[in-house]
Amino acid sequence: MPAESASLSLLSVISLASFFVALITSKFSDKIGNGILLDHDFKKPQAFHNELIPRSGGLAGIISLLIFFILYNLLFQEILIDYLMLSIFMFSLGFLEDINFKINPNYRLILMIALLVFFITSFSINLGTIDFVFLNHWMKNNMFSIIFLTLCFLFIINGANLIDGFNGLLTIHLLIINLILLFLNLNNNNETLTVVITAQIVVLLSFLLFNFPRAKMFLGDGGSYLFGSLVAFNVIQTNNLNPEISSFFFCVLLFYLFFEVFFSFFRKLYIGAHPLKPDRQHLHMLSYNFLDKSQKFKDCNYLNSLMINLVYIGLILPAIFFNDNGLICRYWFFSLLLIYLVTYYLFFSFLKKQ
Repeated sequence: MPAESASLSLLSVISLASFFVALITSKFSDKIGNGILLDHDFKKPQAFHNELIPRSGGLAGIISLLIFFILYNLLFQEILIDYLMLSIFMFSLGFLEDINFKINPNYRLILMIALLVFFITSFSINLGTIDFVFLNHWMKNNMFSIIFLTLCFLFIINGANLIDGFNGLLTIHLLIINLILLFLNLNNNNETLTVVITAQIVVLLSFLLFNFPRAKMFLGDGGSYLFGSLVAFNVIQTNNLNPEISSFFFCVLLFYLFFEVFFSFFRKLYIGAHPLKPDRQHLHMLSYNFLDKSQKFKDCNYLNSLMINLVYIGLILPAIFFNDNGLICRYWFFSLLLIYLVTYYLFFSFLKKQ
């Protein structure tokens, strides 16, 4: 069977499998462990729901991806061991929280760092050419390279977890990023990575059917850690396989996930709060409150997700057309950070006056 035909057959099977996995998980996850996956905590800062909804999207996601990895191996006699191990590591760490196995935020961060360092060193993960000349020189140092890559993963994984608070917000955001990465890799005939990214898109779309506009299940920490780590790895792989694309283009692509964590960390330090504990002052929460205060919309939850992602598409669109121009992408990246700060200030000031 030709490789292209085999890939299409594989993705067709995964489309059906992931849909039925999501359907079954959505229907029966409330019965697992006497409802251990149900989100009972309506008072936590990141909660914007008032119904018992299972945090089982990550479980459906990992089962679907495991099916994909197995079928891929059967068809192509190749084990995607790096993607497989990263998926298992990050899902397992997040799923502990989903089943109410509470881990101190500091210890959870340390454990995540340890798993990521093990993954990066075991599979010799590296980052190709970077637009910063001095950074390219430092990346030749193995220790610095490991630290830098670990930070990259940490920002994106925790950024994914931070914005996973509204129906479809994180899932649609990850879909947009993966679709752009898919387009880039299709243009450059990176067949293996194209199939892997497409499988993730299919799994995310299957989950979205049960999370948007009304939520029948959430991704949970297991899902946000899983797909956040995968999109970070997708970006690293795409950067390495497409050296003609500016590395700053990928910074533009990930600016929202990255800066949400970066800004939040220092904002909490400034006000004397614990930087690793959640609060209700993130940009996506302020925008929700803005829509709610306007009293023009009955259900602001999914509308907030749509608004943020539509604005995100508009903001990154210029960089897509100039993805090979390092200078334009660099200045556009820093412009996006400024736009974020101005938007945050405007929302915050408006809500403070209410």
